[in-house]
Amino acid sequence: MKKNNKFQKSSWIFAAFICYTSFAAEQNAGNSTMPQIVLPTPLTGPSPWPDILKQRISTLLPKAMDNTGLAHWLIVCRENDNDPLAKHVGCENAGGTAVVLFSRTSKGVTSRIFSPVSEATALKELKRFDEVIEISKQQDAIHAAASWLKEQNIRGPLAVNSFSQNPQADGLSHSQYLALSSALQDTELSLVAAEPLIYYWLARKLPAEVAIMAAAAQLTSDWQYEAYQQVIPGVTTDLDIANYLKQKMAEAGVQDAWASDQNPAVNSGPDRGHSHATPRVIQPGDVIQIDFGIRVFDHWVTDIQRFAYVLKPGENKAPAAIQHAWDNALAGSRAAFAAMKPGVTGNSVHQAQLEVMAKAGSLPVMWSTGHPVGYVAHDTGPNLGVRIASERQLDAGMTFSYDGFYSWYYPGSAQQQTKTISVEEMVVITDAGAQFLTAPQQDLILIAAPTN
Repeated sequence: MKKNNKFQKSSWIFAAFICYTSFAAEQNAGNSTMPQIVLPTPLTGPSPWPDILKQRISTLLPKAMDNTGLAHWLIVCRENDNDPLAKHVGCENAGGTAVVLFSRTSKGVTSRIFSPVSEATALKELKRFDEVIEISKQQDAIHAAASWLKEQNIRGPLAVNSFSQNPQADGLSHSQYLALSSALQDTELSLVAAEPLIYYWLARKLPAEVAIMAAAAQLTSDWQYEAYQQVIPGVTTDLDIANYLKQKMAEAGVQDAWASDQNPAVNSGPDRGHSHATPRVIQPGDVIQIDFGIRVFDHWVTDIQRFAYVLKPGENKAPAAIQHAWDNALAGSRAAFAAMKPGVTGNSVHQAQLEVMAKAGSLPVMWSTGHPVGYVAHDTGPNLGVRIASERQLDAGMTFSYDGFYSWYYPGSAQQQTKTISVEEMVVITDAGAQFLTAPQQDLILIAAPTN
């Protein structure tokens, strides 16, 4: 049975990867027709994460350690309120304090865990670590790890998940920091931030991960198009659309990409930012926004926005002002897309769109052009805006969600409220530049006017 499950996982990941690489190849060839990515099934089947985690540790982690000059990385795991990276290092099921230690060697990265005896048997059977060191109930994992480091005469920097502004790299509690500092007294080890290492490691995704995200992105986009087909002007509410998408998620067995009560964000009125859907009734003349994301295999998330216009009686196309907004939001999106390539900063991508917005007469917006996406909706990596992380450079394997913006004053608001088109796409950075993970929205979706 195990053999069949493993074959099933490998088969559908491979199929997804073939679809993704074929898609990328067509894009590189300049094909203007956006191909459909075949959705692998089931997205809720056996999780590929254990195999992918092993590959990430064996291939990406050595590069991260070499790039940052950090040869030893120590992570303290605990029950309940665990380190944000626990599942990324294999100690998400800690029943007590455990310590994971990665060490760079000439052959790669060696992994060991100092684990309470109650979890040690399972860890050995799962073969997640090169070495499992059992800790009795009377022992302390932090002191055991410190003793091992002393015995090996390891000196210099010891990276820990602290001293960081990145929540994903700041999981060491204050009490654990004090305990570790005390245990390492009289050694030549110094605790330093693991943030540079974590940044390098988390910001880059393996091809198999990109394939999963591409399949999930296609689903996320398809469902939004389906949701717009359900709209009856004067009857359907923003909340109705949100509930429809929630039902699709429940049927498929996928989870929310971010806070459940704000996913999806559906808005047919003035800008509301990140917020919940309301019972506002959709009317002719409305521009509707859906901001929606799903989580698959409890690890990878999507973040995509789709926009529609509700035709008024007698209209067969969007009025000139709305079409102008859409066309220039799309132009800003494509300018940002063209700017995304290895070696450029996130801020330069943002500036490429700002130039388009200024020429088109858009109001300024408060949001960054884009953000990394992957394990969380706002993941670790270069911000495509004006934050500190915006000065970091893009690299191959990084995945982003990014918006095409055009903003104007909401009609009747006396220039007190705005309406913004922010069509959002997902891309992966390749050596040749950005590649869409799913077909981007090319045209404003038009919803028929009421018939009576």
